[in-house]
Amino acid sequence: MDREEALDSIRANVENESLIKHMLAAEAIMRALARHFGEDEAEWGLAGLLHDIDVELTDNDMSAHSILGADLARELGASEAVAHAILAHNQRHGASLESRLDKALFCTDPLTGLIVAAALVRPDKKLAGLEASSIEKRFKEKGFAAGANREQMARCIDIGLELDEFIGLGLEAMKKVAAKLGL
Repeated sequence: MDREEALDSIRANVENESLIKHMLAAEAIMRALARHFGEDEAEWGLAGLLHDIDVELTDNDMSAHSILGADLARELGASEAVAHAILAHNQRHGASLESRLDKALFCTDPLTGLIVAAALVRPDKKLAGLEASSIEKRFKEKGFAAGANREQMARCIDIGLELDEFIGLGLEAMKKVAAKLGL
């Protein structure tokens, strides 16, 4: 499966531009993580890109979300590893986080929201001048970007990264696609 095919499927199934930008941000972080760990960058990127493809199709029903997404990924030709990571990123189904890919997608998902929120409170609303240390401070503020699950992000330790390293890697990855994210 190639990235363009995946992106075409996303555009066909997702209307919300913010959700598409979230998936593009997750793809960028997952690719950076794959490079960091010497993993398959294309495969990890597809997991990030496709992980929320079914949100609108399931009407945001979290009990159905990611089951359909994993099936859609398989139909598009994604590997079983990618499909499992998509399924496991929504912990409501009880799918275990087995591989490093599973764990990476799980902790990456909420990081994108924290980084975007940190950019949007800046006067220029851009990622360019944002520093990881600012995001780390915001991480400690429970009321800031309250929907960004801190416990889930902190599980980056399960893939061998300290939180500050994970945040820094995520921020740098998102800066590289800032134009696509409108940031």
